[in-house]
Amino acid sequence: MKQHLAIFACFILLSCQKKDLEVVDTRFGPVKGYTKDDLHIFKGIPFAQPPVGDLRWKAPQEPEPWTKVKECTSFGPSPMQAPPQPFRFWSSEFLIPESPIGEDCLYLNVWTGAKSSEEKRPVLVYIYGGGFRSGGAGCAIYDGESMAKKGVVFVTLNYRVGTFGFFAHPELTKESGNGASGNYGIMDQIAALRWVKDNIASFGGDPENVTIAGQSAGSFAVNILVASPRAQGLFQKAIGQSGGSVLQNPERPAYSLSEGEQMGLDFAAQLNCTSLAELRAKSAEEILNAPNRAVTPIVDGFVLPQSVHEIFYAGKQNDVATIVGWNQDDRVSGPPMAAAEYRKSLESRMASFAADFLAQYPDSTEEISARSQIDIGRDEVFGAQNYAWAKKQSELGKSPVYIYNFNRDLPYYTDSTNFGAFHSGEIVYAYDNLHTLDRPWKEEDHKLADIMSAYWVNFATKGDPNGDGLPEWPIYKLEDEQVMILDVESKSAVLPDKNKLMLWEKFFSQPPASEQK
Repeated sequence: MKQHLAIFACFILLSCQKKDLEVVDTRFGPVKGYTKDDLHIFKGIPFAQPPVGDLRWKAPQEPEPWTKVKECTSFGPSPMQAPPQPFRFWSSEFLIPESPIGEDCLYLNVWTGAKSSEEKRPVLVYIYGGGFRSGGAGCAIYDGESMAKKGVVFVTLNYRVGTFGFFAHPELTKESGNGASGNYGIMDQIAALRWVKDNIASFGGDPENVTIAGQSAGSFAVNILVASPRAQGLFQKAIGQSGGSVLQNPERPAYSLSEGEQMGLDFAAQLNCTSLAELRAKSAEEILNAPNRAVTPIVDGFVLPQSVHEIFYAGKQNDVATIVGWNQDDRVSGPPMAAAEYRKSLESRMASFAADFLAQYPDSTEEISARSQIDIGRDEVFGAQNYAWAKKQSELGKSPVYIYNFNRDLPYYTDSTNFGAFHSGEIVYAYDNLHTLDRPWKEEDHKLADIMSAYWVNFATKGDPNGDGLPEWPIYKLEDEQVMILDVESKSAVLPDKNKLMLWEKFFSQPPASEQK
């Protein structure tokens, strides 16, 4: 009898324990992924209702609950955008799959090595780039297997891009209930982060230890999320890779809600639409193919009550541990201008600052001028912005901040594919995905990928990238400005090119050249 009772007690104990992760119960219904190399992988989990029909240009709505097990073994459709075309250094591995692409795109993906839902692994949520016009979570280089094997629960998500994600209109503002319109792509990201907070524990993740990361437009998005009160409490750490808007460019200031609405009216007029209902009746292809110059986040008064610049300079941003950085050749974009043309362009644009810029970015020879054009573009769009982000985050004096410079020239097969440490080149190193990109990798590349991915995992785990066997990465401090140089030999150093970055900060604080006398 005692033996039977003991067996029954064991059965009750085992049945009360959390199940493994073959089928996971989310708040909306059960999902089933697949197993690979001791990982549980779930692709295409809906985190919102399809934003189609009357839900086009509305804040994401929670998905309708389901009871049958949902098979989540393939990526959901990428957001509506032009068909992907490889160009320059962005080969096919950097692009979304050719299909499916559509408005019904609000899905996320989870890679986890947890054995049960009782584990509390750190969570790393990655947000793709693409200029807010393109991109998707199904790109090969965003694969989460390697990072999940290193101990994080890795999440990628889709968000609306282009006119579908960033479109303001007076009627949309009126119907919204919050007096705002325009930032639907950012609201998608916030909705996905809420899903993570509510559900990731069922996948063995810790909802109180979430890091958001992104590159290019994804980094701009991370910067916005750090600034937005709507995202407060949804993450504890942030990684910004080449992108931010802490400095206000006087030539391209952030659009206000009223400006966004006017551009929305102009867009509607192109399609001969006089009402929101007529706009929503248009096909996705008609919306996609109509020109729209306002495809960017705006200061809508809701997601962003003020510009990112104003929020950071007032010290109102979310207090989170932060890694930010940029690449040596972030702005390699095409054949350089001749030196004389470059000088003329600077003198026209920079006005009274022209001599200062030519001192920092000289034109003494054609070769030097070509290099200066890369450097000036890099620093304006990425270096100065991420540097300002680090400084303003550090000035809060609470959570630690770390800066990197990625200087590794990616190996190449022919001279025509040599683009140095190009924009987005660091992604496959940071997430240990060299195998997803066709390049003649060398031993030092694999070593750098091991180092960078370890930094990223350590930071996601404890808010500090450092760990055993890694080069020491100092906390960024205003008094000594140490940064980590990520290259064949990674090492810390005093911030390079500080005078150039400070010049941009000074230039951005001035009125546009058209207003200077």
